[in-house]
Amino acid sequence: RSSDLIYVDADACPVREQIEDTARMYVVPVTFLCDTHHVLHSDYCEIRHVDAGRDAVDIALINRCRTGDIVVTQDYGLAMFALSKGAYVIHPWGWRYQKLSEEELAAQRKQRRRTRVLQHTYKRNKELMRRTFAEAFEDLVILALEHEMQE
Repeated sequence: RSSDLIYVDADACPVREQIEDTARMYVVPVTFLCDTHHVLHSDYCEIRHVDAGRDAVDIALINRCRTGDIVVTQDYGLAMFALSKGAYVIHPWGWRYQKLSEEELAAQRKQRRRTRVLQHTYKRNKELMRRTFAEAFEDLVILALEHEMQE
């Protein structure tokens, strides 16, 4: 493989440890992308620092990812760009982004803001969030590896 399989919008990612553990278990390469204001360390994943400008991490990530890669992000806009490139995209809470029209996306955002149940639960119970993510992320890694083997 000439590039990484997993790209992480790592500036504010609360599940970096779970990503690293799963990637190490399946021996898949990971790149954490963050701006120069963040200091990250990993003994397994590559850390790529980009300029601190607005959307610099998003642009760098989109320029690197390709069909079949996994992108981890909390950013809806970045998720939609990654989906358009054929990547699998997952939120740190463990749910996968789907291709949506602008109207569907707006409705989904509004619904999530209105309920806030999941967000409130995860803020109170970070371990639940990490477990939920780890399970969904492992399933996605397996799916991406199967996709890669079919190419």
